[in-house]
Amino acid sequence: MSRASKLTLLGTSLFAAGTIVLVHFQQKWEQEAMHAGVIRDLEQQRLKMAQRQAEFDAQRALEAEYKKEQSVRDTTNDAPLVASGKSSSSGEGWSLWKK
Repeated sequence: MSRASKLTLLGTSLFAAGTIVLVHFQQKWEQEAMHAGVIRDLEQQRLKMAQRQAEFDAQRALEAEYKKEQSVRDTTNDAPLVASGKSSSSGEGWSLWKK
C-alpha cells in the first residue's frame, strides 16, 4: 500500500473511532440528564402531595370548626325524593316543587 492510502485509512479509522466514542459519551450524558429529570419530577410530585395533604388537613380543621359553630344536618343518609304520582307533562313534578 502506498503512504497516502495508509494515511487515509488511518485518518478514517481514527475519525470513525472518535465518532463512536463521542456518541457513546453523548448517550451517557443524555441518560444522566434524563435520570436527573426523573428525580426532579419525583421531588416536585412529593412536594405537591405534601402541599395537597396540608390543604386537606386545613380544610378538615375548618370543617370541624364550622360544625362546632353551626348546626349541620347530614343529608347523605336521607331517603331520596319521591315523585308525586302526577305526570311531568302536567307541569307538576317532584313533591319538592309542589310546595
